[in-house]
Amino acid sequence: MLTRKQHELITFIQNRLEASGISPSFEEMKEALDLKSKSGVHRLISALEERGFIRRLPNRARALEVIRTPEGSVAKAAPRAANDALTPLRGGAAPKAAPANDVIEIPLHGRIAAGVPIEAIEGQSMLPVPAALLGAGEHYALEVSGDSMIEAGILDGDYALVRRTDTARDGEIVVALVRNEEATLKYLRRENGMIRLDPANGAYDPQIFPPHEVQVQGKLAGLLRRYH
Repeated sequence: MLTRKQHELITFIQNRLEASGISPSFEEMKEALDLKSKSGVHRLISALEERGFIRRLPNRARALEVIRTPEGSVAKAAPRAANDALTPLRGGAAPKAAPANDVIEIPLHGRIAAGVPIEAIEGQSMLPVPAALLGAGEHYALEVSGDSMIEAGILDGDYALVRRTDTARDGEIVVALVRNEEATLKYLRRENGMIRLDPANGAYDPQIFPPHEVQVQGKLAGLLRRYH
């Protein structure tokens, strides 16, 4: 049994998919359901996804697909948009690879900010990214703040392209959430049962934490830089 808002949202998404082949934006869903913030939309989508009504399609803007309706029937396949290079084939087949010159839109969550977990950042927009820069998996982008990674070629104002994952190997650059308070971009290393987050700038010291205080939220997959 769905809540009223969950039912309204899945109906709105399915109607839009059947009409245009493109699911509505978070802003459109917020306005359609008369919600105060996009975080309410995120919660509704997560609930519908957990219950098997919708699924998210990685590496695409507005990437939602209705699997079944509240009445229990299988949802109709949405018409394919002309520029939709990554619509997965039904029956479990893998999507075709995007052409090298294709552009994919991924969520841009804003600047890495102390005190704000990545998922909680409001005002999400989309960033166009060359498909060739991304591999498999779900990605998001963050605007880099500060100079702690300059010796790795990561500068203030760059866009870090991050593949969502909660695991990483030693020496990989990750987005780490520390103590559920501070999100940071650093090298991950394990040392004597502890987690060490290393900057790439000799002016900064490594930070060392117990494993339970560090949550990996993704690892660096690429970088975009805007020249002024």
